[in-house]
Formats: sequence, structure tokens, C-alpha cells
Amino acid sequence: MSTALNVVALSGGAYRPSRTLVLVEALLAELGQHLHINSKVIELGDIARPLGAALSRQELAPEVEAELAAIEAADLLIVASPVYRGSYPGHLKHLFDLIDINGLIDKPVLLAATGGSERHALVLDHQLRPLFSFLQALTLPIGVYATQADFTDYSISSELLKARITLAAERAAPLFAAHSRQQLKRA
Repeated sequence: MSTALNVVALSGGAYRPSRTLVLVEALLAELGQHLHINSKVIELGDIARPLGAALSRQELAPEVEAELAAIEAADLLIVASPVYRGSYPGHLKHLFDLIDINGLIDKPVLLAATGGSERHALVLDHQLRPLFSFLQALTLPIGVYATQADFTDYSISSELLKARITLAAERAAPLFAAHSRQQLKRA
């Protein structure tokens, strides 16, 4: 029997309740339907203050260093960001500024974002993909973008968004065939 796929999901919002966190949890749940995963959720809001106070990795508090190490050790990284003023938040960028420059090479990354309207949907391709391209990560082809209208009381209510989440998980699963739920049933 194979070991579980180590999936680290970063919710890049600073506030609760959070549609971004709801989206992260839905992506993890759907991936769990296809793959044997061990998941960890990192909420940026929980580490934002000590993260922002550090100018270098050496200045990080031990609990923040542990979260960055978890990101670097992931087999699959999910990065979900709220959209503020047309881009991801500065604290999210600062976190990736402190990641080891070689820490994400060839690491698969599933991108997701939440915004107030459809106007910000291109944040996935015009803001997040270039960041992870610079870090030499492998962004998965299907990203997930959600608007405020896709949620009711911080629950996903849009069938189209649910279908996009399913599609993203279905397209990601073959990349991790050794962790497939089907493979594990056969073993």
C-alpha cells in the first residue's frame, strides 16, 4: 500500500469567515475522493502578523518557519487567494518571498482564488501563475475561481463552481496515480 499524498493547502485570506478557506476545504475534499491524501491547511491570517514582522527567514518565529517548511515539503500545493485590488494580498507574496528559492522546483500547484466579481478571474493566469513560474513550480492547468455570488452564508451554492472543483480534482488525480483511490482498492 502506498503512502498518502502530502497535500498542503494555503488559504491566503486574513479574515474569518473566509470564502477562500471554504474553497480550499472543498478542493481538499474533492481531491480526497480521488486520491489517498494527508492534508494540512495553513491559514495566512493565523501567521500574518509574525510573518510580516520578519525581513528574512532567519527572523521567523518557529511556528511560522514550520508552516514554510510544510509548504516546501508538500507533494501537492494548493494555493488559494482572495483578490484585493486586482491581485493577491501582499502578505501572501511576502510568504513566498521567504520560501527557499529552490523549495518549489517541479512542485505541482493547484491555483484558486476568490473575488467580489468575475472581473478578477484572470488573477489566476496574470498574477498567480507568473509567481509560481518564477519559483519553477508546475501549476496545474485547471485553476478554480469563485465570486461572492457562488456562496450563500459561506457555503458553496453554485453548481458551476462545484463542477469546476470536481474538474480540477479529476484533472489533477492522474498526475498522482500511485495515490489513486482506485489503485489502492486493487492493491
